[in-house]
Amino acid sequence: MKQKKFKNAAERRNFTDQDSSNVLLAYFTSGMIWLLVGSVLAILASFKLHAPNFLGDISWLTFGRVRPLHLNTMVYGWASMTGAGVALWLLTRTLRVVIPMQKFLLGGIVLWNIGLTVGSFQILGGFSRGLEWLEFPFSSAIFILLGLLPLLISALTMLAYRATKHLYISVYYIIAGFIWIFALLLVAYIPDFDTTVQAGMNWWYAHNALGLWFTPICLAAAYYLIPKVTGRPIYSYSLSLLGFWTLALFYNWNGFHHLIGGPVPTWATTISIAASAMMIIPVVTVAVNHHLTVVGVFKRVVNSPTLRFVVFGAMSYTFVSLQGSLQALRNVNEVVHFTHYVIAHAHIGMYAFVTMVLFGSLYYIMPRITGNEWHSKGMIKWHFWLSAVGIILYIVALQIGGIWQGMLMNNPDIPFLDIVEKMKPFLESRSFAAILLTSGHIVFAYSFFKVIKTDTIQENEIVTLSD
Repeated sequence: MKQKKFKNAAERRNFTDQDSSNVLLAYFTSGMIWLLVGSVLAILASFKLHAPNFLGDISWLTFGRVRPLHLNTMVYGWASMTGAGVALWLLTRTLRVVIPMQKFLLGGIVLWNIGLTVGSFQILGGFSRGLEWLEFPFSSAIFILLGLLPLLISALTMLAYRATKHLYISVYYIIAGFIWIFALLLVAYIPDFDTTVQAGMNWWYAHNALGLWFTPICLAAAYYLIPKVTGRPIYSYSLSLLGFWTLALFYNWNGFHHLIGGPVPTWATTISIAASAMMIIPVVTVAVNHHLTVVGVFKRVVNSPTLRFVVFGAMSYTFVSLQGSLQALRNVNEVVHFTHYVIAHAHIGMYAFVTMVLFGSLYYIMPRITGNEWHSKGMIKWHFWLSAVGIILYIVALQIGGIWQGMLMNNPDIPFLDIVEKMKPFLESRSFAAILLTSGHIVFAYSFFKVIKTDTIQENEIVTLSD
């Protein structure tokens, strides 16, 4: 891969942004469409929990089909495709190279979207595999796997032909994340697991998909954008390396704590509990690093659209991870397991952390690859507050309700149907929160597509709302 010479760093950044714009916009636009699809499915699934007869006569819109499809469109559509684009852009900046094999990547995006579309119809038609996070049948999942292959090859090529010797911490996370997700999907889909081994594999994959795919990408974005927008170096590079290697060491063991009390070996769940507790090390390391980087410039966090979302996400990462370590303990697990509390916990990870960081990343990246600014500060604020208030309401309602639900279910004298009835107010709050979140997504989508359609403006006219 030939390297182009530049007069200065600004010229290099402008060139790589323009050169990569088509492939990045393909990833981001695909992700945005799946975000809107997943949001509609989320509202349908949420309403069905407290109004089960809502569209109940349509078999392909039953809860057992709509809810898994919501999960898969958000995970493999919105978060994965947008995250892939963000990761590639971060690599162009940190490795100082253009994105290679762009036609190969565009072909991968087409295959990826084919897999998502076919898989969506398969789930709605009742052909789900019945494994959480792995509902897509192999016939559609293979397209997603093939869509990931160009990402891995492109990222490794960029690493090999980088124009800098030093590797920033974001590169560690991104390269590892690309390798990990490809390996995870191969293991999860190719072998034929049975009985309890299937359950173990399922939670090994589901937990690691969050911790070893989305977490690396979003931490890479936070490690790049927080210093970039604040104008301050990361507090400690040594701490960032400690956080990366301890994440790689401990997170892989965490999934089995979802099977406490199940028909699996006790030693497996015990190791998982211990590893979950050890996750305190990388989590606190990252939290300290991010916090000390923004100390003294909190006003910048409030005023910057990018930092507003990214710091919210970074704080949520600390919260959800420490909560996960606590939730893995047996005496806590026996109360919250099988309750709405766990659903809220998952949304702290996938929305309050992952999605909010991706929102903030797009607010920074889009003006640089399109040459156009976000057209309205007001719409950015509406997007943030709808998203922030929506997810906080969602979490608070389901976690308070979930703890109460767990206590009631542990009382054999209380009929199960009575518990279901008591949970309705919390589930109605969840539906209201889903409406707020979807409203925020519509506002964001409108701004996003307006940025793409706007005629390119001169560089000296950009107001830099994203900073």
